[in-house]
Amino acid sequence: MTLQEFELQEKNQNQAQMLANKVKKRFKHLRKRYAAQNIEVFRLYDWDIPEIRAAVDWYAGHLVIAEYTRKQSTPGWLPMMGAAVAEALNVPSEKVHLKERFMGGQEGSRYERLDYTEQKIIVSERDLFFYVNLWDYVDTGLFSDHRNTRQLVREMAVGKDFLNLYCYTGSFSCYAAKGGACRTVSVDRSETAIRWARENMNLNGICEEGNTLVQADTFDFLKKAKREHETFDLAVVDPPSFSTSREKTHDFDISEDHPMLLTAVVSVMRAGATIFFSTNHQNFEPRLDQLEISDAKEITSITIPEDYASKKKTIHRCWKITV
Repeated sequence: MTLQEFELQEKNQNQAQMLANKVKKRFKHLRKRYAAQNIEVFRLYDWDIPEIRAAVDWYAGHLVIAEYTRKQSTPGWLPMMGAAVAEALNVPSEKVHLKERFMGGQEGSRYERLDYTEQKIIVSERDLFFYVNLWDYVDTGLFSDHRNTRQLVREMAVGKDFLNLYCYTGSFSCYAAKGGACRTVSVDRSETAIRWARENMNLNGICEEGNTLVQADTFDFLKKAKREHETFDLAVVDPPSFSTSREKTHDFDISEDHPMLLTAVVSVMRAGATIFFSTNHQNFEPRLDQLEISDAKEITSITIPEDYASKKKTIHRCWKITV
């Protein structure tokens, strides 16, 4: 081993110990309070130490450890971090899931499938349950940073017609249905996501009648809904920062295209309706002034849970829009 290799190994070992100590302390702080709320998925670390570019999440006894990968990333660094954190929390190696999150705006390798196990576990969030897959994808099926937003939707859902765009695995729709929505309509272009959303609804005893799942492009759905005079009282719009249409005719960029998207959403909302609009784009600048709405208020501070309150970056931003 060269001197340079020895110094690098020593540096990595020091970082692994620092990360393990940080995560262990955070776990002790969060575990009891979230157990009291029946919350089994929460974040333990998110790039809190500048040189340790990682996120650590707890999933009901499993650990998902992701490196924010860049060109300078060192091979073997992530497994070393994973081993140290697992030892600190007494988690067996088979319950440790290592991921890479590629930085920047390109899709491609960011969202490629990692495996084909089709294996899922059930996790709880308050009185609801969700299937998560910790093996096959970078994203697991549940964005826990939006658990507060889901609760806001639930509290507003009674008697409402609810629209969930870019619904992913349907967690917002499950909350709306449990909150007493008259009906829910959930839209995603992914067949896998729509199938997963139905599994989550079945898991929570939510019947198919009145809870429609639509596999479609969001813009195509909104055009059809407007043409057929379909309207809603409550909506969640949480699009990806970037996406490519199947026909390759238009690449969606949240920074450029959110006014067009929200204009289309407003066109299918009733007077006085509420839209929750969110993005995790780190440099997002809202342009909501051209919308035909009565109010738009940023509510990020109340939608970010304690475990995601980071000084380094905001995991998402969220607006409550009144039509």
